[in-house]
Amino acid sequence: MDYLSIDRLHTWHPYSSHPSTQTPLLVRETYAQTIVLDDDTQLVDAMSSWWSAIWGYNHPNIIKALKKQANTMPHVMFGGLTHKPAIELTYKLAKLTKLPSIFLADSGSVAVEVALKTAILYQKAKGKDVSRFVALRHSYHGDTLGCMGVCDPQNSMHSLYSSYVPQNIFTSIENLGQTIVNHHKDIAGVIVEPIVQGAGGMRIHDTEYLKIARQLCSKYDLVLIADEIATGFGHTGTMWACDHGGITPDIMTVGKSLTAGAMTLSAMCATKNISDTISNSPFKALMHGPTYMGNSLACAVANASIDLFSQIDWQNKVANIQKIFTTNLSPLKAHKKVADVRCIGAIGVVELKSDKYAMALQKHCVKSGVWIRPFGKLLYSIVSYNITNDELEHITTSMTKAVYSLS
Repeated sequence: MDYLSIDRLHTWHPYSSHPSTQTPLLVRETYAQTIVLDDDTQLVDAMSSWWSAIWGYNHPNIIKALKKQANTMPHVMFGGLTHKPAIELTYKLAKLTKLPSIFLADSGSVAVEVALKTAILYQKAKGKDVSRFVALRHSYHGDTLGCMGVCDPQNSMHSLYSSYVPQNIFTSIENLGQTIVNHHKDIAGVIVEPIVQGAGGMRIHDTEYLKIARQLCSKYDLVLIADEIATGFGHTGTMWACDHGGITPDIMTVGKSLTAGAMTLSAMCATKNISDTISNSPFKALMHGPTYMGNSLACAVANASIDLFSQIDWQNKVANIQKIFTTNLSPLKAHKKVADVRCIGAIGVVELKSDKYAMALQKHCVKSGVWIRPFGKLLYSIVSYNITNDELEHITTSMTKAVYSLS
């Protein structure tokens, strides 16, 4: 069977035309930090499968949990029923986030959708009929309708839908506080990506805006939503990026690394005040329920991944990753085609001055044995925490040589 020909005929890939202008690489298997292509080529994964495979591929604890649960109960509807893997997971998430009301969802975008709906319902339950949010410029929170409404309408991939999506209030990080003050009567809440703005430009920020947002949301009884789908579970060096600012949001969304890249699962974690206010109001319930909500396979895998945090010295591992990224990538700041280099935790970013080099950079890295997926002006890597120093050196060397290969 000619799989790539069939793929070209029938498979519409993410962020792509159909058929794609670029032939995807056919993957046969994975292990540790390695992607094995169908032609036996081996690539070190510099993307940790879009930020999710924090323990690498095929970790024995994850595979064991998956197989055990598959033999017991792969899935059962969550409406009117419950099961131990989901109960254990909500307990663990409540302890980790300090937010005791957990709604399980099936993707990051859905978790954000649920968070936005919950914040609006909370305000309506208190008699405040509002449905807008303050969000940040260069923000990215997902690709579904409500999520697109809190992504920067001018500096994001969703600008074409600006007349269709919910209309919210956007501001810079520097003006966030004043914007909240000016609009607090007209909004349900504030949504932020803490510390690192991901797909909106891989921008790394100081903690002050988080503290300001927390203070003002508390003052005006606004719902502060922290979207930790990309940053959570250690990517910035702390369990949550919010921890850098010493703040706890009213709602936190988590996903990606929740299942260590093995299954699709996300969660919205909220305060007891929010869940009680909604549940004791005339509305009584949050009307949302994905078919695969609380999928027992995914919950079992998530439990196994969370348990690994207490078994592995992950914080020192992430600190070591940041040190190597910083040491090896910072010299690229002197390159004439490089605008900036920035690193935090397991994230290393090289920002070019032009967006025309992405394809050339990717081809060079793949040829040198590294899987990386630049976007726009950004050549970046987010790696698994158990990556070896040699593998990380391979990645940074490949990134450096790719930049110097540009004509």
